Amino acid sequence: MKNQNEEKKEKEQEIEAKENRKVEDFGQMTLDANRQGKKIHLLSIIGEVEGHENMPGNSKTTKYDHVLPQLASLEDDASVQGLLVLLNTSGGDVDAGLAIAEMIASLSMPTVSLVLGGSHSIGVPLAVSTDYSFIVPTGTVMIHPVRLNGVVIGASQTYEYFDMIQDRILNFIHSHSRIAYDQAKRLMLNTEMMTRDLGTVLVGQEAVREGLIDKVGGIRDALRKLYAMIDHSITGHTPAN
Repeated sequence: MKNQNEEKKEKEQEIEAKENRKVEDFGQMTLDANRQGKKIHLLSIIGEVEGHENMPGNSKTTKYDHVLPQLASLEDDASVQGLLVLLNTSGGDVDAGLAIAEMIASLSMPTVSLVLGGSHSIGVPLAVSTDYSFIVPTGTVMIHPVRLNGVVIGASQTYEYFDMIQDRILNFIHSHSRIAYDQAKRLMLNTEMMTRDLGTVLVGQEAVREGLIDKVGGIRDALRKLYAMIDHSITGHTPAN
């Protein structure tokens, strides 16, 4: 028969293997070895946000059909105290991105996002979906009009369809950040920055100044803020910015 030490070691190895599979398959893991004793769920949104159609096998993607069940499980797990979202995405499927953003925004636990390389297109709603957002000094956000794959018959219907999708995106961004709807729309339809396209790229502090992102900072700042928000949710003391 196995002694208690062997059983404990096997259990720890099983937990470690499970965590490794979560990182490999879903870009997610649990952070629970910090000095504050907090249990944080880490979600990385990397590459392109994949919708109903599978991307080529050599593409780096975040699959929304993987992320949504994980977020539901996270909400149902009373032991997890907060969510940290790391973003380095070129955008992707609008409906899939908004679905993930709405799920994050509806979580009952404190949430913080950190934009690293960039958070472009549908990555902007994802970046602002958390309770508080950070961007590294060299990080970028790109807001631009919706691009559509496929054919929509009828010019007027096409424009109306585009407007409807863009309105959904702009309303979400406005509702979850400090930027006004009209200013977000002006950035989206800007004709001066990109010669072959419409839109605006904001770097680091520019994104904060426009009201899209709350603060410039890195992983240390994001975790510190999340710890403080968790403490506030427990004690009621207002965390410092």
